[in-house]
Amino acid sequence: MGDKSTPLLAVLQLLRKYNLKGTEDILRKEANLGDVEYENLDLPEVELASILTAHHTESDPYSYEFAYDSLKKFVESSLDIYKYELSTLLYPVFVHMYLILILYDHTEHASKFLDKFGPEQEEYYQEDLNRLCAVKNKDQVKGNELAEIYSSNKFQVQLSRDASTQLKRTQAQVKSTLGGLLGEASRNENRTKVYYGLLKEPDLQILPAPIEDEEEAEETPDKPKKKKAKKDNIFMKKPKSDPNAPPNDRIPLPDLKENDKIEKSKALREAAKRVQLGPECLPSICFYTLMNSGQTAICADICDDSTLLAVGFNNSSIKVWTLTTIRLRGMKSADKLQDIDREAGDVLVRMMEEKDRDTCRTLFGHSGPVYKVAFDPFKTMLLSCSEDSTIRLWSLQCWTCIVVYRGHVWPVWDARWSPHGHYFASGGHDRIARLWATDHHHPLRIFAGHLSDVDCIQFHPNSNYIATGSSDRTVRLWDCLTGSQVRIMTGHKSTPFTLAFSACGRWLASGGGTGEIQVWDLSSGLPTAAIPPANDSPIHALAFSRDGTILASGSLDSTVKLWDFAVISDESLNEENGNGATAQKEDKFLLRSYATKNSPIKSLHFTRRNLLLAVGSYEGSL
Repeated sequence: MGDKSTPLLAVLQLLRKYNLKGTEDILRKEANLGDVEYENLDLPEVELASILTAHHTESDPYSYEFAYDSLKKFVESSLDIYKYELSTLLYPVFVHMYLILILYDHTEHASKFLDKFGPEQEEYYQEDLNRLCAVKNKDQVKGNELAEIYSSNKFQVQLSRDASTQLKRTQAQVKSTLGGLLGEASRNENRTKVYYGLLKEPDLQILPAPIEDEEEAEETPDKPKKKKAKKDNIFMKKPKSDPNAPPNDRIPLPDLKENDKIEKSKALREAAKRVQLGPECLPSICFYTLMNSGQTAICADICDDSTLLAVGFNNSSIKVWTLTTIRLRGMKSADKLQDIDREAGDVLVRMMEEKDRDTCRTLFGHSGPVYKVAFDPFKTMLLSCSEDSTIRLWSLQCWTCIVVYRGHVWPVWDARWSPHGHYFASGGHDRIARLWATDHHHPLRIFAGHLSDVDCIQFHPNSNYIATGSSDRTVRLWDCLTGSQVRIMTGHKSTPFTLAFSACGRWLASGGGTGEIQVWDLSSGLPTAAIPPANDSPIHALAFSRDGTILASGSLDSTVKLWDFAVISDESLNEENGNGATAQKEDKFLLRSYATKNSPIKSLHFTRRNLLLAVGSYEGSL
């Protein structure tokens, strides 16, 4: 056989090495290799590597110098207890890279690489390096005893578990932290303590007990009464103290009104009936399709109790629909309102017009496309932001705009309520995020630091922090009390368009413009997992289930995907997989994918019982 058969012999030897007998027999038959050549198949490891890596001859030689320099800096910046252990990796990595450069015919770069980093190696390795430097091209590797030994054997390095864990985490984070406009975040920028725990819930024992069971008994008097299992009183349970939670008075929060307490108690009762989700129990999905909206619908939001849907359009209007059989009532005229007893307990009900009921209300006021709408936690107000650089606060009782907030001078891309109400945040084209309160017409805090547009914003569940995503490809966390930046997270290779905090408050998920999802650990500011994109469609909606076990994502490719967040949040995942293949990670995380006909996802929302609601705008047949 001629030289042309040498690659085939190399592949056959590799198949034999890994005991792939079936594939070996098929290749040998198709290549018409003789028995003599097959039996004498024994290529040196160096030549085998040279043949199999021939397609890499155009690889970037500068990447090896950069990679080695990065590893050296990592070792030098490690803690003293790990530094010596990790430094034992430098010599074998150095030799491996030098030989690879030689095999790839990058002889000039190999010589420079040896001259730059060779003298830095330990003194007892210098004699070996003097012998190794005699290898100037790949043909000389075969005749150099030391080069053959290094090429055909593994260099053993013993590391402690802690040092190995630190190295594996760094390997996984090298790629996942690149992408920011100004590179990676420095360690000093993420050292501030973050109180990511949840606030202690207010005492609601004064509220009346639920009466649903009594009503059911009255409706079916003929049926025999069944003995019901005793349920724990959710109002009597004392929440466990969270050491990572901020003090309840760290930032001033308004006292709950009586109606707000009633709404809160309803939410707790609904939570008691919540379905526990997991890989074996996926949520049902109810998809609301906006028909005949074409390209006009821009954003959507569903209120916390899942009874109202708001949609913002590019013609500056906002529509609010009811998702239940209860119609939306208008307010009485000014003349009729004068006759109402203002001291009555049901004054808000008396203000409503009995005859004025409808399934949809339209709100006008903006003078540009509406980019975001958001219901307040107690379903009394609606927030909207627009290209006209204003933020408007709408009353859901009188269906009119009650406040216009002016402060941004360019379009406002996003606005979100605090989970406790009263506060809201906004971000826009002026590269600044602002914190507002409903009782002030000017911003309470101005968060400056992004290098480009603030495209998305989200409140932490404890209302003490705000996360922002920007076109500078960074995600930042800001302290509402001090107004300072406490975390900067780099890793997105495109603009993050949506953010979502986990139910426990420790994790932050962000969806990017090329379809990737990053999950961040707020305790350290480091990435926990990176879910690779299935395609290049931007992620515009993320939502965590109420129990925090499922992460739902919606993108412009008209699909809703469910991810196993219990696996994603497992801290040992990075230690086990290291820098594993992204496709395997996606398969491990992805639970199910649901496709619509052609309706890009605008919003996702988990109900209090863990039913997933999705909103999309139908854009016609493909």
